[in-house]
Amino acid sequence: MSKSQSLPDSVDATLQLLNSHGYFAERSLATVLYLSLRLGRPLFLEGEAGVGKTEIAKVLSATLGRKLIRLQCYEGLDVASAVYEWNSAAQMIAIRLAEAAGDSDREQLSSDIFSERYLIKRPLLQALEPDVGGAPVLLIDELDRADEAFEAYLLEILSDFQVTIPELGTFKAPQPPIVIVTSNRTREIHDALKRRCLYHWVDYPSAERELAIVKSRVPGISATLSQQVVRFVQELRDQDFYKNPGVAETIDWATALTQLDARALTAEVVGDTLGALLKYQDDIAKMQSGTMEKVLKEATSDI
Repeated sequence: MSKSQSLPDSVDATLQLLNSHGYFAERSLATVLYLSLRLGRPLFLEGEAGVGKTEIAKVLSATLGRKLIRLQCYEGLDVASAVYEWNSAAQMIAIRLAEAAGDSDREQLSSDIFSERYLIKRPLLQALEPDVGGAPVLLIDELDRADEAFEAYLLEILSDFQVTIPELGTFKAPQPPIVIVTSNRTREIHDALKRRCLYHWVDYPSAERELAIVKSRVPGISATLSQQVVRFVQELRDQDFYKNPGVAETIDWATALTQLDARALTAEVVGDTLGALLKYQDDIAKMQSGTMEKVLKEATSDI
């Protein structure tokens, strides 16, 4: 981890911060991110999968020199996996040892086994701890995959940046973490949680920005191929697919093409590498049934 840096002091500085790490953001995103950092408010990012929501937290961690703590959400996520749980095996061993030693002070034993020594701290509790590098970056990724009950539990944390453990009391962050919450909008997130955050919809990038991203993330790619790849993907997003390719897929595809020493798009090379761009068989079948020729013609014309 790099040395801790101070927070940017303007929207332009925030934009430069993102650009310096290869994240080419729109000014509107840089503005809401700047406000989130200065006001100490969580930032809630919605958008299609693969548009770069998660990457923002990674860039902040790298550029600010802060520890990144990631909570990957999923169906069935509970407090034990996200916040804390007790090391029951170690507690049981402590009880057996106390019994073997003839220690009959039950109140003292109970106090001992429910101490921090036996507490397993999960991401949300870790994010509330002080760190020498400054407040960590807490990424709560794909919140829409978690259950509504867990979403409700987050309200205390995002409101007061504290967690209450009945046996130990309340843990409160001395300095609020930098919180990034992401959602792919597979379901709506409750208004009560959204009110605690600043909000931004992360859309697919313009052709100009996507070209800059490809050139930054895929060094060595030819000028012709990079332009054709971006134009192809941009055209593809205008088609009626089950899942349009995100920026992540554009980078993956450009990288794959570079590994194959492709210098320009052809029907053969596109057909051979569709699996790096599209992830559903129905979409691939649609491409192979005639869409590919149309999109390829648009992507390679006048270059």
